[in-house]
Amino acid sequence: MLSDSGELTIPFVTADQMREVDRAMVEDYGISLLQMMENAGRGLAHLARGRFLDGDPRGRRVLVLAGTGGNGGGGLVCARRLHMWGADVRVWLTSEAPDLAEVPGHQLAILERLGVPVQVAHGAVELPPADLIVDALIGYSLRGAPRDSAAVLIGVANRHPAPTLALDVPSGLDATTGMGHDPVIKAVATMTLALPKEGLRAKEAKDLVGELYVADIGVPHVLYNTPPLELDVGPLFAEADILRLR
Repeated sequence: MLSDSGELTIPFVTADQMREVDRAMVEDYGISLLQMMENAGRGLAHLARGRFLDGDPRGRRVLVLAGTGGNGGGGLVCARRLHMWGADVRVWLTSEAPDLAEVPGHQLAILERLGVPVQVAHGAVELPPADLIVDALIGYSLRGAPRDSAAVLIGVANRHPAPTLALDVPSGLDATTGMGHDPVIKAVATMTLALPKEGLRAKEAKDLVGELYVADIGVPHVLYNTPPLELDVGPLFAEADILRLR
């Protein structure tokens, strides 16, 4: 929608509202998680290419840190896209392949067939030199501080000199309150999905989120207008698949 000044205004949503969006996408509109994940990962790869890799990923080194759920699956799609565009991509998982949910597991299987190097973060982790780190460890469903291998990967990413691009929310950040747990990713940029999350505009989250973008994952805008959401949202992505908010 447009404000009185003619500028685009976008509502921010809580984690619970986003869960309702995801539910309605699948159950009410028949849009699968696989479709949403593909859209998210494609958008993330496009932003990585344009914002961090000078428009040409060929020969550039990208490290993708992925969790076991939907956020991790989006990161794996991004890894595949960048690999196919000529980047030197390596993936670190928080758990072994059997621990991944079904749809992220499908994305991982494709990467393995393509020969993309994938390893599990067991114990101490040392990340190699890189041009970009992609944080796809934990999405808006974070509950409590990151633990175990996710915490380890957040720590090494924050100590790495390469910039970090976070998917949806920086891992370790509460998507509703904006509170950063210990540890939490310090991103140069965050690409959130569908609608921005409330926590991303919290004052205390600004330095963790960095530049804020929102990407189209195929949510019909009429979905937002119906109960229980009842949000005034129009065709936000009529002119571009990714919008910069800050």
